Amino acid sequence: MRIVRRPGAFVCGIDAAMDVIGGKWKVLILWALNERTCRFGELRRELPGVTEKVLSSHLKELEDDGIVHRVVYAEVPPRVEYSLTPLGLSLNAALEPLGRWGRDHISRGADETGSGSAPEAVVGLGYGQVRGGPGGSGPDRP
Repeated sequence: MRIVRRPGAFVCGIDAAMDVIGGKWKVLILWALNERTCRFGELRRELPGVTEKVLSSHLKELEDDGIVHRVVYAEVPPRVEYSLTPLGLSLNAALEPLGRWGRDHISRGADETGSGSAPEAVVGLGYGQVRGGPGGSGPDRP
């Protein structure tokens, strides 16, 4: 596994972290892989709306950054599985407070509109889920 550093100096730690997780789908990929090892098709189903090209590209970038581990099995048909590396697990742990903030922010928005409670699809969700996000209103997912 090689970790690729993108060109240019980072202004701060958040800048460096955003370089790794930037983009609409990368955080959701991390969230899905935090649950279990997945094959490409499983990830596609977990992330409705992502194209094969974007998912493939993001997985490659996350692998190059040392966040995702890719295993290719010598089978017919070929089987490829993706999982988080220890670095990826530590990144997910760092994202948990951000997910908490997001859930609180959404809940606060519901309170301000007078509904008095968080939208049903948001209650108890992990950092990767918001209204209409992957997994719907299922069990907590970090």
